[in-house]
Amino acid sequence: MDSLKLANFSMCSCLLFATLLASSVSFAAAEVHFHEFVIQARPVKRLCRTHSTITVNGQFPGPTLAVRDGDSLVITAINRARYNVTLHWHGVRQLRNPWADGPEYVTQCPIQPGGTYTYRFTIQGQEGTLWWHAHSKWLRATVYGALIIYPKWGSHYPFPMPKREFPVLLGEWFDRNPMDVLKQALFTGAAPNVSDAYTINGQPGDLYRCSSKGTAVFPVMPGETILLRIINAALNEELFFSVANHQMTVVGIDAAYTRPLATNVIVIGPGQTTNVLITANQAPGRYYMAARAYQTAQNAAFDNTTTTAILQYMSTSGTSGKGQSSSRPILPILPAYNDTATATAFTSSLRSPGKIHVPTQIDENLFFTVGLGLINCSNPNSPRCQGPNGTRFAASVNNVSFVFPTTNSLMQAYYQGVPGVFTTDFPPVPPIPFNYTGNVNRGLWQPVKATKLYKLKYGSRVQLVYQDTSIVTTEDHPMHLHGYSFAVIGAGFGNFDPINDPPKFNLIDPPVRNTIGSTPGGWVAIRFVADNPGIWLMHCHLDSHLVWGLAMSFLVENGVGELQSVIPPPPDLPRC
Repeated sequence: MDSLKLANFSMCSCLLFATLLASSVSFAAAEVHFHEFVIQARPVKRLCRTHSTITVNGQFPGPTLAVRDGDSLVITAINRARYNVTLHWHGVRQLRNPWADGPEYVTQCPIQPGGTYTYRFTIQGQEGTLWWHAHSKWLRATVYGALIIYPKWGSHYPFPMPKREFPVLLGEWFDRNPMDVLKQALFTGAAPNVSDAYTINGQPGDLYRCSSKGTAVFPVMPGETILLRIINAALNEELFFSVANHQMTVVGIDAAYTRPLATNVIVIGPGQTTNVLITANQAPGRYYMAARAYQTAQNAAFDNTTTTAILQYMSTSGTSGKGQSSSRPILPILPAYNDTATATAFTSSLRSPGKIHVPTQIDENLFFTVGLGLINCSNPNSPRCQGPNGTRFAASVNNVSFVFPTTNSLMQAYYQGVPGVFTTDFPPVPPIPFNYTGNVNRGLWQPVKATKLYKLKYGSRVQLVYQDTSIVTTEDHPMHLHGYSFAVIGAGFGNFDPINDPPKFNLIDPPVRNTIGSTPGGWVAIRFVADNPGIWLMHCHLDSHLVWGLAMSFLVENGVGELQSVIPPPPDLPRC
């Protein structure tokens, strides 16, 4: 990377950080941040080829939003692309305000080409790293960016102040239009083609063709401690991430602080974020940070390439050390693609910094099977039945494969009392119990397609166990719940045991997340209080699984009074 590009990159990261440094000497009221996001196609060249890529404001990745806890955002989305689009502010609680959440046909109808919609929301009680992305079909392959939430003025991090910080967005690049990849998969019923590269801040890195000139570089001074805000924006892959010869200390996940955890590698699922501190305590030089797949599905194709960026030591004059710019960086040793032991050891070590409030009395005890399925075809030789043995791939929660509405959004139908759009009979447990991780009878492989919601009373204390199944294959499904964060109280392999597993739950200092992977061939348990009224999507953040139906929605009823009720919809909410 040339010195100008490096200087500009460093300047951008330091401008964000300068805002935080001012908190020690200045106090101010919460701010309102106004932005225009123009969604449009722009030429983007990667892997030797130029594509007409959907971007925001011509940027890939899109703009970084930097705010403080308590601030409000007013973001006008202007759709100049040829596709319908919505934007989701991943992990933002959106208290009483589902209208700003963004999932297509759940809380709004899409912004049509030529249309606009202004998202208005306030950050309340959240600090750390979140992100934003398109929530329409596969547009989020390129429409995404970081959302950084600093502490309120006068507050500080619960760890030593880093000297500088950088967002690190991990993504996937397709050497064709991602929407065409999806369209082909939905036609054939087969698994979609895998990506051609992973990226760090939009760049594949030195190990791919025609990519070295754009490789992202992160400058650091010897002895400095920096903060990396790592976001997995990949469409369909969990990732291992490491920095050569440098230990990382995890201090936050999904905009929640953690007890400091020293590690040489992290695993991060799509939708998740991880904040790590790194101290430049090695010999001055250039060190690769790298990411590659953590693949848990058996006999499934996946992108087995490796993306890299460079951690580059600088001299006191602000330039790279003598001879460094031409030397080959050191590459970290990453775990094997299927190293579930390393992934489990990492996730099971995460803790909140201290005791947190976890519901101990439970009102709603939910048990959700999550996994794949197959739809049988009357004509297995049809070009639309190219899944295993002449079938079509599907996915489901409790054997219900979620069908998104196409003429109205769930939230608008609920608010306006429009009948026939959804039902509220989603099953709290599997309709037919079975040996979830064993040899499953083929009669249970075909889910039922429906638009079913599960109703929760305001204030309900909820325990939810996600149980992976071996239908088609066991797999780690990163499950994201919109509108909420939750405590991850336990996990294990095999079938969940409702008698012997709950006594092992961590009800003292469990980690808090908004996206959690179901243990491959196992289960994970979460708890939360249903204190945010509205309709909130819950889904697997592997987007191929989402379009197959691995989703459902909660309908959280209003409580008592205005402060426990959904606010009215904005006047510019897109029409259906």
